[in-house]
Amino acid sequence: MNIVLWIVAGLLAAAFTAGGTSLLLMSRERYRALGDSQRWIDDFGDGHLKFIGTVKIIGCLGLILPGALGIAPVLTPLAACGMVMFTTGAATTRFRRSEWKLLGPDLLYLSLFAFVAWGRFDLQPF
Repeated sequence: MNIVLWIVAGLLAAAFTAGGTSLLLMSRERYRALGDSQRWIDDFGDGHLKFIGTVKIIGCLGLILPGALGIAPVLTPLAACGMVMFTTGAATTRFRRSEWKLLGPDLLYLSLFAFVAWGRFDLQPF
């Protein structure tokens, strides 16, 4: 189970770090040009987008670094819980915008973050 939790956490961290980095480095117009799934950024200001990108990156660091370094490993499931809340906000935004087809991936991410939190709190703590 430990290996499965590491793989899921690693894949989530890679995906959300890429998303957070792109939010921090790309202009609004260039990010919007990535596709129709990125139209949500029209609902937020530039500072809010930078904050969202920062939260994504810090959450991903919290998924990997505490367990990998053995320093305060209880932070890993707490970071996963934080990312569950973050992804709940993303799903709420999709719901509010009536983007029903795009709601599925957000719910999948939410489930995977919840799995990592449950796994690190109960199934296979460090």
